[in-house]
Amino acid sequence: MTKSEADSIYDEKSPLDGSSASLLSGKGYSAIDGLDDEFSGLSENDAEILRKQIHVPSVPASFFRLFRYADRTDKVYLAIGVTAAILEGLMKPLMGYVFGYATQNFTDFSPDGYMNYYNGSSSEGFSYSNAINHNATEFNNHTTFGFQEFQRTEFVRNVSRQSLYLALIGIVTAILAYIKSFIFIDRGEVLSARIREHYLAAILRQNIGYFDKLGNGEITSRISSDTVMVQDAMSEKISYVITHLTTFIGSVILAYTQSPILSSIVIGDVFLIILTSYIGSKKVTEYAEKAQEGYTVGGSVAEEAFSSIRNIQAFSIQDRMALAYETFLDISEKWSIKSGIAIALESGFTFLFAFGIDSLTFWNGTRIYSQGDITVGQLMTCLMSLFTGAFAFTIISPYLANISTGVAASSKIFATIDRVSAIDSLATDGQKLNHVNGHIEFKNVRFIYPSRPNVTVLNNFNLKIPAGKTVALVGASGSGKSTVVGLIERFYNPVSGSILLDDHDILSLNTRWLRQNVALVSQEPILFACSIMENIAFGLIGSKYEFASETEKKELIIDACKQANAWDFIQGLPEKLETNVGERGFLMSGGQKQRIAIARAIVSNPKILLLDEATSALDTKSEEVVQAALDVASKNRTTIVIAHRLSTIRDADLIVVMRYGEIVEQGTHKELLEKKSDYYNLVQAQSIQALQHESYSIIEKNEEEYFDGTSGIELTTTRLTNINTSRSFVHVENDRDDKNLGSTESITTVLKFIFKLGKPELTMTSFGFLFGAFTGFGYLSLAVVYGVMLQGYQDYGMPGFGDQLMKTVYPMAITLFGHGCFLLITNSIAGSMFGTASSKLARRIRSISFRHFLRQDITYYDNEDNSVGSLTNNLSLDAQSIETIGGATTNKLVESVIIVYGGLIMCVAVGYKLGLVMFVSVPCVMLVGFFRFRFLTNLLEQSKKDNKLISSYACEITSSIRTVLSLTREQEILETYHNTLKRVIENNRLASVKSALFDGLSRGMQFFIMALGFFYGGLLMSQNEYSLFRFFIIFMIIVFGSETSTTVFSFAPEMGKAIQAGRNIKKLLESVPEIDSWANDGDVIPEHEINGNIEFRNVHFRYPTRQEVPVLQGLNLKINKGQFVALVGSSGCGKSTTIGLIESFYRPQRGSVLFDDRDISTLNVTKYRANIALVQQEPVLYSGSIKYNVSLGSIHPVSDDDVIEVCKQANIHDFITSLPDGYDTLCGTKGTLLSGGQKQRIAIARALIRNPKVLLLDEATSALDSESERIVQATLDQAAKGRTTIAVAHRLSTIQNADVIYVFENGKVLEQGTHQQLLASKGKYFDLVQLQALET
Repeated sequence: MTKSEADSIYDEKSPLDGSSASLLSGKGYSAIDGLDDEFSGLSENDAEILRKQIHVPSVPASFFRLFRYADRTDKVYLAIGVTAAILEGLMKPLMGYVFGYATQNFTDFSPDGYMNYYNGSSSEGFSYSNAINHNATEFNNHTTFGFQEFQRTEFVRNVSRQSLYLALIGIVTAILAYIKSFIFIDRGEVLSARIREHYLAAILRQNIGYFDKLGNGEITSRISSDTVMVQDAMSEKISYVITHLTTFIGSVILAYTQSPILSSIVIGDVFLIILTSYIGSKKVTEYAEKAQEGYTVGGSVAEEAFSSIRNIQAFSIQDRMALAYETFLDISEKWSIKSGIAIALESGFTFLFAFGIDSLTFWNGTRIYSQGDITVGQLMTCLMSLFTGAFAFTIISPYLANISTGVAASSKIFATIDRVSAIDSLATDGQKLNHVNGHIEFKNVRFIYPSRPNVTVLNNFNLKIPAGKTVALVGASGSGKSTVVGLIERFYNPVSGSILLDDHDILSLNTRWLRQNVALVSQEPILFACSIMENIAFGLIGSKYEFASETEKKELIIDACKQANAWDFIQGLPEKLETNVGERGFLMSGGQKQRIAIARAIVSNPKILLLDEATSALDTKSEEVVQAALDVASKNRTTIVIAHRLSTIRDADLIVVMRYGEIVEQGTHKELLEKKSDYYNLVQAQSIQALQHESYSIIEKNEEEYFDGTSGIELTTTRLTNINTSRSFVHVENDRDDKNLGSTESITTVLKFIFKLGKPELTMTSFGFLFGAFTGFGYLSLAVVYGVMLQGYQDYGMPGFGDQLMKTVYPMAITLFGHGCFLLITNSIAGSMFGTASSKLARRIRSISFRHFLRQDITYYDNEDNSVGSLTNNLSLDAQSIETIGGATTNKLVESVIIVYGGLIMCVAVGYKLGLVMFVSVPCVMLVGFFRFRFLTNLLEQSKKDNKLISSYACEITSSIRTVLSLTREQEILETYHNTLKRVIENNRLASVKSALFDGLSRGMQFFIMALGFFYGGLLMSQNEYSLFRFFIIFMIIVFGSETSTTVFSFAPEMGKAIQAGRNIKKLLESVPEIDSWANDGDVIPEHEINGNIEFRNVHFRYPTRQEVPVLQGLNLKINKGQFVALVGSSGCGKSTTIGLIESFYRPQRGSVLFDDRDISTLNVTKYRANIALVQQEPVLYSGSIKYNVSLGSIHPVSDDDVIEVCKQANIHDFITSLPDGYDTLCGTKGTLLSGGQKQRIAIARALIRNPKVLLLDEATSALDSESERIVQATLDQAAKGRTTIAVAHRLSTIQNADVIYVFENGKVLEQGTHQQLLASKGKYFDLVQLQALET
């Protein structure tokens, strides 16, 4: 698609729902802002009632709010962890103290064997044996020592003691680091799990109006992505911040104890560091929150796309959905880049002020030293303390960035948790009646949907439904029938009036109790990803059988299945009741799902039964049996039936005809027919002309019988041959599984792959590497500066040498400040480059991954591992993991590599003995860190699977929220979710212990290295092999090297996540589906040669995920150009499968499907599908306007006139123009703001605008009322002229004019002919027509 085409299809409003549009316009997010304008046309009372149902008060981001669910035990553990972190942080200042006085010994040591001591006013010589008994203060008071020969052995002994102190500090540090790391990792997982639980609980207690404004993908993103960021913010990152912050504070305090004057001069720089950190963190949090907000809305677009993948592929709108998704990626990228730049600037200015501390310390310290107010040991302790503290502050920024991102992500989560639902399904208040009769009354009810405040749906609605009676609601789509059901279920609150149950206002009743006494079977049945038995057992929640024995439950379930006419097909399944139905029941046919849903509704023998098109997806025989069962089940209970098939409600006690939210007439079937008004017209619209002049009215299809060879059908005796173009799915799937088993890529391979993905930012990344390297070299040059200054103190620390000392130190002090300025520039540029590059890479990964997900064939989505929730989760987390490792983290990695390897070269050049000995220890630190990294990488692979499971479960629940609330599954769901999280935490605990152990070892080893350096360096100096200058260059490089190595591997979890994410992305991008919509190969039939002939030749097919169940077993049928062909038969006989094969969703295992005498497996998939339009049984709409949804059907840009014309043909134009926003009216997520009939007519308009050669109608009119069906059917009959039309229908009235009707049975054609021919033969089709007869 060209950009101009995209622009014409995507006007400013089109692809965006209300939440997205407000976000892009800067007016806020979701239902949080802009509410006053939205309800401005209503009275204050009406506006307040509606506002309460959708308004989400904003919650400011707060770090301490993350720990709101910590109990006493958690607080004790956290207190221990904080204490350990603080004590570990104090080890660094203690090390500075030891370092300072070790430096004093080194500078006092004279190569000629004497120890020279200068107190600022006079120089004295003293033997080490005399001086050893005095501390620094006593040294100042002893001025009468004579020169004595200095014993080198005493110097070595002194250095050995101080080295031992450093080693002991290392041991303590390792223990403390282990304790705090384990506690924070473990508690972070526990507390984030509680946040997940509370968030899901909050979601489950929200009213439906909340979901009408919020996309399911957004909820999934919160659970899968945002909670992971929150966990990062609560985990070991906090312990690192506490430790480094304690180091900073402790160092400042220690510096003041050594020299208050010097510390006071320098402290200004310290406050500048704090100010920089505060401003930087604030900006980072602000930008990160906006970036996350932008992507979360995009997550809803992705969730919509994944959940409707068949529709996406049928209309080849992958590119358009990707463009809509990328709209939000652009928003996220913009703010993410700003966040990365803010982090870089914060880090750069921190470097400037940190080295400003060093510069001021040496400049002023030398002057104070010359005045005799400070010793070299005190000066170095002061310097080391302040520098260590400043350095600790500089490496806090990446951790603060992660914490800030997590805090920002928590804002929306806690906003939902804190939201007071207008209808709380988990609330314990409200009245519970001791006995329910079932009398329902609507009194002057006025209702407006909160998401569509400009449309009044029910206006002064009054209706009495006597207890134990059956009341049917009929009328045109959008007349308010389903709204009545929603109000009884308390999905919404009326604006005015009251709804009474046994003379009690339902607003005063406990919501959960109310729903447990009401059973609902909706028009589009929702099943959950578990067994048939478990799905039906959900209907027992809240009943007296909820806690019955498994045997008793099974008996009830079997009885319910028999009543719902589901038992026979269940017995035919390999695992019977234990058969898994798949996500949202996709492994079941529409009729099978509906019968399971009916069984679920009647299993508890409810007092009130709501049937919203309960039999719409059933075949004729099943409908007859199920309707008889429902008639029996309706006795002695209040039953409200919404039906378009009037045959199902002719025996109702009361039939209510609705139009535009008002009752136009009511009475019994006979009474209403005698009036010859609206109801009479509806009945007439459903009459079917049968043979022998009998009057039939109709709705369905099929039966199940074996072919007896008497129907006169001529079958082709074709051999079972393989299809020409590919292997069977069995082999393909096995090949895929084999690949998956050995697909773990090496780290090097993954890094190369990620680098290749980021190639467009190569220039930017190169600058990042260049300036990051400059930063590393800047660190190394500091060692030379320190060495020069300390050598100066040793050479000129005597009376009369003050000028020489200042001439040596002052230039170096200026150089230190210059280093700060240099590092400000290099670090800011490197961080900004890496941050920008990582943000762009994350956007690219999400965009490419989304497109590749949409590229995969339907078999990929049938795999239970690729549920909608898990795919949405992967799309969010994988890119986020790679983005996290970029920016400040990559900057640190580059610096560390330069420091380690550049330092090795410098050390060997300056002094190979000490350099090599000490550098042997650095790999030990790196080895420990590497093992931790490898360990965490493997751990994260398992954690990803756990998170995928958790997210998929939560996604399934939230996407089926109406069914969940109706079944009152909230407590059971939360218990299952809690147990799953608990199991994951327990499984990860041992891994956390190992991770913390590695972390403790890496933290302690840097002190061991310092101890080794002092000991061996002192030994070499005592033997006159090294000067102080050479020793300190090597020593400082090693200190920097070990410190940065430890810092690098503190990012091991992030690196592990990034590597695993890289593997996932690489696997996805390298995955080529068997039916590839991207493929350029395959034949393309010239447009003038396309006729629309379709033929099935001996086709055998089994679904790849259910190889044990044959679906088509030698199907043969031929459809000629321009024919209108109907497929009828029982649920599960293969009709919809036939449609799927024509759409090239699957390939048959045997036989072939031909299009104009060409095997469709040899054709280019995208070009082939451009000739086909599909209208599914369950219509799929997307977030955006009605105009946008209709335009998706065309492969070319369309004008407004084109859209209007097809909407007129689909009988939806008048309804659209009656809306305040007309064709710009938003449909809501998955079309939730429209009724089923309205959605279906828009879907038909979308198909017609495609002007296809082949039109596939899979129950295209099933959701329409009789009047609309008659008009739309006439339109479809007209549209079918000149094109091949294949209709799957249960309403036989819609296909009586078909050229050929194929009756399916067990995956074969049982009989075929025209309507009149099949009636004359009095076979199975004749029986179906008889079953649909409506007495008039």
